[in-house]
Amino acid sequence: MIEVYIDGASTGNPGDAGAGVFIKVNGNVEQYSFPLGKMSSHEAEFWALLKALEICTRKNYKVVSFRTDSKIVEDSVEKRFAKREPHATLIKKALHYIDSFDLFFIKWIPSKNNAVADQLAKKAIQKNRE
Repeated sequence: MIEVYIDGASTGNPGDAGAGVFIKVNGNVEQYSFPLGKMSSHEAEFWALLKALEICTRKNYKVVSFRTDSKIVEDSVEKRFAKREPHATLIKKALHYIDSFDLFFIKWIPSKNNAVADQLAKKAIQKNRE
């Protein structure tokens, strides 16, 4: 099973934002940082989910277990619904990818267990400023 850790970060609400994706695949690791421009931290969390799903789809990973420290992302995926925009549009896009996997899991984890994805998201914010 592929383990995927995701995190979004923002310097304000809205502010410069970034997404971090950390993937464990058969003893190897993949790390990604995505500058996102200006948005809220919640929106950045949804974008982190979407970016990770795109990567997993492109790499043809079929059995994935996602970890996030964002309760709103986990709840939205589990309920297959988000009330507010732009979260509602982003979750619809995410569900399109999620439904293509053989197995997909998502689990909330404490921030302290998501440090690598957090560092990658913050690195992406720095890229915004360069």
